[in-house]
Amino acid sequence: MTTAQAETGRTVTTDIPARLDRLPWSRWHWTVVIGLGTVWILDGLEVTVVGNIAGRLSEPGSGLPINSGQVTGIAAALYVAGACLGALFWGRLTDIWGRKKLFMITLAVYLAATALTAIAFDTWWFFAFRFLTGFGIGGEYAAINSAIDELIPKEYRGRVDLMINGSFWLGAVGGSLLSIVALNTDIFPANVGWRLTFALGAVLALVILLVRRHVPESPRWLLIHGRDEEAERIVSSIEKRVEAERDEPLPRPEGEITIHQRRSVTFLEIGRTVFSDYRRRAILGFSLFIGQAFLYNAITFGFGAILTTFYDVPTGDTGYYFAVIAVGNFCGPLLLGKLFDTVGRKVMISSTYLLSGLLLFGTAWLFDRGSLSASTLTACWCAVLFFASAGASSAYLTVSEVFPMETRAMSIAFFYAIGTAAGGISGPILFADLTGTGKVGDTVLAFQIGAALMCAAGLVAAFLAVRAERRSLEDIAKPLTAAASSATSATSAVAGRSPGSSGPGSRAATV
Repeated sequence: MTTAQAETGRTVTTDIPARLDRLPWSRWHWTVVIGLGTVWILDGLEVTVVGNIAGRLSEPGSGLPINSGQVTGIAAALYVAGACLGALFWGRLTDIWGRKKLFMITLAVYLAATALTAIAFDTWWFFAFRFLTGFGIGGEYAAINSAIDELIPKEYRGRVDLMINGSFWLGAVGGSLLSIVALNTDIFPANVGWRLTFALGAVLALVILLVRRHVPESPRWLLIHGRDEEAERIVSSIEKRVEAERDEPLPRPEGEITIHQRRSVTFLEIGRTVFSDYRRRAILGFSLFIGQAFLYNAITFGFGAILTTFYDVPTGDTGYYFAVIAVGNFCGPLLLGKLFDTVGRKVMISSTYLLSGLLLFGTAWLFDRGSLSASTLTACWCAVLFFASAGASSAYLTVSEVFPMETRAMSIAFFYAIGTAAGGISGPILFADLTGTGKVGDTVLAFQIGAALMCAAGLVAAFLAVRAERRSLEDIAKPLTAAASSATSATSAVAGRSPGSSGPGSRAATV
């Protein structure tokens, strides 16, 4: 059934969400993880490469009339601005057009913009396509996190979401090591190496695009938009693959939901739902995003400047140090992720934010005393970011699961855009001013501001975080299209089958 053929205005009782949630982990789920999650590796690659090759781009012979400040300042700000605007623009379309269509379109935008950055011939060209690269990446956040939460079983949703969002740091490791090679003029000419890094990003995006074709549309989205027969076909196909892999029948699903199908939800309904009906959850989302955005966009990505300013680390060697803290960042979500599904969201979100903040206060104290070297500062940052990375990833998990499905992508986009704009634009400006003075006290103050914001967000989470572990999305936040259960008593037919046939599915009654 195509979008044009979708029937809305009907009341449908379905067990499809329960069938998705009761699935055991399988090879099919790994296909989803690889197809959707690997884009964060590209994001990490992008951000890290640009920061590390800024010095090379500003040198004579790079092929671009640009200085280091323009790369780390204007170009970085345009990338962030593009990501914020892209999140809002594509986020709305993700809720209207569907998850799959948008995660294909946004990756194609990223691919094209990155490829064009590789052949930039002037400063304005480089700026324009850094903005468009961010515009594509911003849309990915909404489309991908929506699809992940709606396709992954409830028992695994927390750890998988954290692992995927944390994979950004695998890209950061690759970007750090790649920049070392790109900066080596014995291997590549000064005007070639940096271009190859962007070209490699485009090639990787093309490979991911080919894999992503096999990830289906979210059956939950299809149900709400009147395409229940298509949702039934997708879920039945997944069930057959999982049963064949395990060579045993699946357990019976438990629970049904009744929804009144409709094509779209207005901005007014979204705003009223998020900021009135779920006001406490909105405060939680703002707190988590602003805290982590300031920490990462301001302090972490200024790490290279701290090394060169206070420890005389050569510009070409900062990539090694950044690769080390990037590994620490990835290990956090990887090793702590399971606890978000077992110990629970409230305890883990609040504790990761608070621990990272307290450890950063300790790092600031040691830095102020002059007790740290470049290596021990890096070790301190690894400890801070081990917890901070898990907390930051949980911010995306939180806003993608605590609001109704019809608002999911737009909610992710909105909180990401506001949090990133607040922490990702003001943070680097403030931090650059503080570290640019070369005074230890000013850098200590920057550390303390980041630590205070993380601790504040942790305290908010301790009071407001939602116990969403091992619960269905429909139980955490009832869909806006949910209808009264009495509608199920109407004459019904199983979606995708003739009336009266047996088996799981969606029972539809026109009302």
